[in-house]
Amino acid sequence: METYTLRRPDDWHVHLRDGDVLIRTVQHTAEQFARALVMPNLRPPVTRVTDALAYRARILQNVPPDLDFDPLMALYLTEATAIDEVRRVADEPWILGFKLYPAGATTHSEAGIRSLERIYPILEAMERHDVPLMVHGEVTATAVDIFDREKAFIDAELEPMTRRFPALRISFEHVTTRDAVDFVRSAPATVAATITAHHLRYNRNALLAGGVRPHFYCLPILKREE
Repeated sequence: METYTLRRPDDWHVHLRDGDVLIRTVQHTAEQFARALVMPNLRPPVTRVTDALAYRARILQNVPPDLDFDPLMALYLTEATAIDEVRRVADEPWILGFKLYPAGATTHSEAGIRSLERIYPILEAMERHDVPLMVHGEVTATAVDIFDREKAFIDAELEPMTRRFPALRISFEHVTTRDAVDFVRSAPATVAATITAHHLRYNRNALLAGGVRPHFYCLPILKREE
């Protein structure tokens, strides 16, 4: 059997938060990973290059002196993001791209996107400057069952986005369904995905069977075993 050993991998989706908790979150992450892509959904969100570099400096202040750790940053995409900010991200090696949160989809997503059409000029600039987009892929309409929101987002938003912006590099974040995996496999090479350990390990029985167990609640929510 062929095996692979990841001696010190990278974490491509981590929430370090901010303030006093950084001393713990940064240490735990740096002990395991060489690099990490830090999510920008703080309060207030990290929306500008200057904000992201300041946040990175705070993270580095909490890296233990015996560890070598490189935090890579993302900006929080809003409907008010300036086109010039896209160019600044393209020129900044420590910032990898923008994170798209549908408004109301997850923690601190109040400033997120309510209409994709409103950000088409920003996505065009990202495609032109080769700046990647990380996507929290769920619709937020109350009429859509929470277990179906990832599939609904693929059909209504993500698949049309990949057709309209074929050169835009997209990371479909923390996918949770077979539908998402099938979509990424069938999509152009510009589309990839991240998968979390807990979405691989657990299904929705962990959350609901035998009574509600809230410590298994996360967004996107756990799905069926398949």
